Amino acid sequence: MDFDVVIVGAGPSGLATACKLMQLAQEAEQELMVCVVEKGSEVGAHILSGAVFETRALDELFPDWKEQGAPLNTPVTEDHMYLLKDEESGTKLPNFITPKTMHNEGNYIASMGNLCRWLAEKAEALGVEIFPGFPAAELIIADDGSVAGVITGDMGLDANGEQKDGFMPGMELRAKYTVFAEGCRGHLGKELIKKFELDKDCDPQHYGIGFKEIWDIPAEQHQEGLVVHTAGWPLTDATGGSYLYHAENNQVLVGIIIDLNYSNPHLSPFDEFQRLKHHPVFSQYLKGGKRVSYGARAIAKGGLNSLPKQSFPGGLIVGCDAGTLNFAKIKGNHTAMKSGLLAAETIFAALKEEKSGADLTEYESAVKNSWLYEELYSSRNFGPAMHKYGVFWGAAFNTLDQNFFGGKIPMTLRDTHEDHKQLKPANESNVINYPKPDGKLSFDKLSSVFLSNTNHEEEQPCHLQLLDDSVPITVNLATYDEPAQRYCPAGVYEIVENEGGEKKLQINAQNCVHCKTCDIKDPTQNIRWVTPEGTGGPNYPNM
Repeated sequence: MDFDVVIVGAGPSGLATACKLMQLAQEAEQELMVCVVEKGSEVGAHILSGAVFETRALDELFPDWKEQGAPLNTPVTEDHMYLLKDEESGTKLPNFITPKTMHNEGNYIASMGNLCRWLAEKAEALGVEIFPGFPAAELIIADDGSVAGVITGDMGLDANGEQKDGFMPGMELRAKYTVFAEGCRGHLGKELIKKFELDKDCDPQHYGIGFKEIWDIPAEQHQEGLVVHTAGWPLTDATGGSYLYHAENNQVLVGIIIDLNYSNPHLSPFDEFQRLKHHPVFSQYLKGGKRVSYGARAIAKGGLNSLPKQSFPGGLIVGCDAGTLNFAKIKGNHTAMKSGLLAAETIFAALKEEKSGADLTEYESAVKNSWLYEELYSSRNFGPAMHKYGVFWGAAFNTLDQNFFGGKIPMTLRDTHEDHKQLKPANESNVINYPKPDGKLSFDKLSSVFLSNTNHEEEQPCHLQLLDDSVPITVNLATYDEPAQRYCPAGVYEIVENEGGEKKLQINAQNCVHCKTCDIKDPTQNIRWVTPEGTGGPNYPNM
């Protein structure tokens, strides 16, 4: 199938690109064929975000979004910021000593999954073709070396890669330009960055793992529009922060983001999240409530310093696939959408000139001349300061930078250490004994994965590939007590022992919530995440 533009991923950046392309085509009275492929069972099924949403890019795309019924119904009414000292105590910080980027006046507490569903409706009304359940599995490389589209994954293969009844081969979706909007650590984005050396002039990308649960809570504990952020406890062996947002209908959205540069291999991000909810700042809202949804997703948080070249012959990488999240705000949806709007404008101009398969280096100039670059530049020091100086002094530096220098302090901090290289040997690290879940505020992994509605066709090739089957035991278990058992938020990786006492790594790929943490944090970079069969993975209803 031939298109003018193929977009990989129906998230905020991909859908913004699609909508803007069709708007430009309508204004110019030009025919345009645009296709979006999405690996989830439906648009929004794999979208997970906090989320406090800034409307800046949406205002540009659909200025009348309120009248058109965009699902943004809960304006932020109040911001609370706490520094948690231990499991019982914490200090509420006054607004003047928190970075301005953490203030949320004018923003909305929202479900990005539902906003993406709404954007998809708008895209289809404009003439975009959207194919959910079709993961882009491979690149199409033209004879001249440019990217000429993607091939969707085969359907109906068994665990050995043999064809089953009902086998359906993948489709070639060819395009003059292909936009990669897969979200954080997109597997084709990762391949493109390596193939075209797009990251040779930037710092290594940095990542966090973000957790989210939705709770129904008693009405008397609910304060619609309240935004709570915390730093400090329970993260004594890592940096990061936590959140609790009061959405509509007596629901709260609660979660934690843990930087994946931590050094203690005994750390379990999932268990850190579970014990967080017992702190009084959180439990006062959650007690007596019911957890209704759970999920986890990696986020790219390196910001401007880690942003690769985003153009290559035949296409662009946008949004969190490239790493446009503004970590100073803990927000990436508006910046992802803006990157998509700029991509659409750049590609449409090239198509008008009948250029096909070119390296659209003018996209870099478009970004640099936009508020997207200005925003990322002003927050360039935020993450490195937290890594370099720790939570307290890092926060102090960032308050100084953001509140007094407007993000233009005359110095640029760097973090050139790759996250996966930071683990220390297990025998040099403190063992962390986590409390057992109580089934009221804290829970186990398997009951959590159940709430994510995760499912994969059981008889299919494993989408979590080991480059060397021996490494998990001979290196990772021997040196790091195989951290995959703990950094995975879904219980995918287990060390099992046979009757003869021989140990091996068991991969429960059925549980995978597509967070990509294993692809990022494995100390030997031995795990490669690739797309499973279409519609596989979580099915998030309102995340």
